[in-house]
Amino acid sequence: MHIRRTSVHNAWDNAIPPVASLVPDAEFTVETADASGGQLGPSAGTAEVAALDFARVNPVTGPFLVEGAHAGDALVIDVLEMAVGDWGWTASIPGFGLLADDFPDPHLRVSKIANGFAEPLPGVRVPVVPMIGTIGVAPPEPGAHSIVPPRRWGGNMDIRHVGPGARLILPVGVDGALLSLGDAHAAMGDGEVCGTGIETEASVRLRVGVRAGAAPPTPVVEADPRTHRAGRALVTTGVGPDLMEAARDATRHLVAEVSARTGLAPADAYLLASVAADLKISEVVDVPNWIVSAHLELSLLG
Repeated sequence: MHIRRTSVHNAWDNAIPPVASLVPDAEFTVETADASGGQLGPSAGTAEVAALDFARVNPVTGPFLVEGAHAGDALVIDVLEMAVGDWGWTASIPGFGLLADDFPDPHLRVSKIANGFAEPLPGVRVPVVPMIGTIGVAPPEPGAHSIVPPRRWGGNMDIRHVGPGARLILPVGVDGALLSLGDAHAAMGDGEVCGTGIETEASVRLRVGVRAGAAPPTPVVEADPRTHRAGRALVTTGVGPDLMEAARDATRHLVAEVSARTGLAPADAYLLASVAADLKISEVVDVPNWIVSAHLELSLLG
């Protein structure tokens, strides 16, 4: 089965009719649209970023009815293969992102994607590690629910490990599960700090199974080793009693350090952090201060 990216929706709603039915343990292929829903193209500029309609972002292909799946079951999704597009975009969108107050103006970079690398900035080649940003099942609560925030049922989780070789386990909220997915990235850092990775179209091959009565409380991922970074890294830190503020500080310090070392404009360093740097909680036990660290492989700095 091959479902094209024209079968999309822009809200979670258990009343949306399924586009197809899936037999458990069968393989199928899904095409996904880019996160802008076609609002940004390869020749787009900052004006298009400023005019983005958030009601159209993160379109997901589906929903798919999984035969035999019932509320309270676990949906087991194996990501078998992904092919991404030949270009992608990364943007700082006004009012959105971890450092929205620091970067209030729209900023955009378009990447060429080829031979296993994406080039978001001239001379900066980021390894392509494809992932699915948004994947989830319909919530049991009636009505339309925004695609943007993640929920217990999955959705816009932006977990960079949900890519080829990964297994994702979701709780089923309604009979048939009503699975949908989209928002593919060619690369993304843990945290997606500016709010976007290298956003692109994709084709995803999946296998879906059902475990009766085994719904986890929240999504579970079994990650493939290819999603773990192992290179020598630049690490900056944020220290304080609030994890969100510590995350902001770690990111601010990384942006400043990258700019100082490379001469990149801070807005470009911010986008680079979003597609290639990983935020980590390094310490959360030594009251009253916690540490968040931001990790960026030194090879990206030339």
